[in-house]
Amino acid sequence: MTNNLFFSLFLLLASTLSSPSLARVPFHTNAPSEDFKNISYATRARHLLEDNESQAQKIVDFARGYMTNDDLETAVKEFGQRCSNISRIYSIGKSVNGVPLWVIEISDKPGEEEAEPAFKYIGNVHGDEPVGRELLLFLANWLCDNHLKDPLATLIVENVHLHILPSMNPDGFSLRRRRNANNIDLNRNFPDQFFPVNDDEDSRQPETRAIMNWLRDIRFTASATLHGGALVANYPWDGTEDKKTNYYGSPDDDTFRFMASIYSHSHYNMSSSKEFPGGITNGAAWYPIYGGMQDWNYIHAGCFELTLEVSDDKWPNAAELPVIWRYNKMSLLNLVASLVKTGVHGRIYSSGDGRPLPGFITVSGINYTVRAGTVFADYHRILAPGDKYRVVATMPGYKSKNTTIWLDDGPMTLDFVLDPEVSVKGSVLQNVYDCNCNSKCRQEFVQFLWGAHLELYFGFILILGLLCILFQRRVKAKSSRAKRTVVV
Repeated sequence: MTNNLFFSLFLLLASTLSSPSLARVPFHTNAPSEDFKNISYATRARHLLEDNESQAQKIVDFARGYMTNDDLETAVKEFGQRCSNISRIYSIGKSVNGVPLWVIEISDKPGEEEAEPAFKYIGNVHGDEPVGRELLLFLANWLCDNHLKDPLATLIVENVHLHILPSMNPDGFSLRRRRNANNIDLNRNFPDQFFPVNDDEDSRQPETRAIMNWLRDIRFTASATLHGGALVANYPWDGTEDKKTNYYGSPDDDTFRFMASIYSHSHYNMSSSKEFPGGITNGAAWYPIYGGMQDWNYIHAGCFELTLEVSDDKWPNAAELPVIWRYNKMSLLNLVASLVKTGVHGRIYSSGDGRPLPGFITVSGINYTVRAGTVFADYHRILAPGDKYRVVATMPGYKSKNTTIWLDDGPMTLDFVLDPEVSVKGSVLQNVYDCNCNSKCRQEFVQFLWGAHLELYFGFILILGLLCILFQRRVKAKSSRAKRTVVV
């Protein structure tokens, strides 16, 4: 009788603890619970780099409550139907085992190219870090439910093209391990800037190639990947030339620190980290990696990417996911919104016919180039606020132009109008007077230009010069106002 009573009480207790409707313990990011300490990782030791098969076996039970790959595909497609007015669903490829890599695009004009920045979130890069795939579905659904109610949601939907890839490594998720089906760490599978690894495109994993082709198709301004096992916002560089663990900043180090701080300080408690000041870290100062996706994005795709560690536990109990979402919600939203709430944005035009020029934007003192779009010639340059910058626009065949701006906490619109390069012996007269006339006809035309009308031409040019000066002064005066639109 006693044994039966004990067994009944044990079953009751087990069913209560496993109920998805009850939170096990309030989620505490700085102190992983005793129940899950076997799958949490000391941040300095970075056991994240290891793939312990015995631990993978232990976390099988913790997958309860998480979406399977089939569940995820169903959720993505159902989202596309429910929110079809502001979204489209597409695949960028397949995993080793043939699982589609589904993407949700959220915008007021999904699938259309606009003069707007694009942002991407990627989750589940490592198969045993599934929190990101769940958070990104929370994010997509929140934007769908609130884009006509919440100002921040409206701002994102109407001014940004947000692309969400919930799972980059669905095979690793199914296998409950870090690496993909070919046992390759996908965050070590990209070409590296310091060492000749992964240079053979045919030898890269299909998931890696899918990401690289994706960035060839879409010009992303910024992005972030969601990981687990720590609580910190990580920024480039991720490696060092000598393979030593030292701070190694990129040309845009100030800007990356600014972006990482947006995420950290919007989080419930990331910025209060005792290990990482401000809740952010340079990747190489934490632990160097090579072949990482973060550095490749910045170098080869013009995309400013962060690596976000969003949960101390790599695979927490599914009952904690709503709490983790609440802790990360404003961080995820504010990082995307920062693309339009800060930085320098504009377009490049030709002074000759007003057509858009797919030129280049550089900032003096920062060895990095941002390319304008091919259709609208729009550019979006993320910069840390509170500083003075000299912005330069260039285009082959045109004279470069530059201007100095002071960037405060708001965005600035800075358009450039470039003049074609023309040599002294160029074809200006031939373009103006392009006919099949003989040499005598051309000579008469030149004499007409430099005859009695010369004084009128000089006067006209002088008036135009004065008008340009007045116009530039007026523009500079307006640049300090709220909209702060400047034409150079």
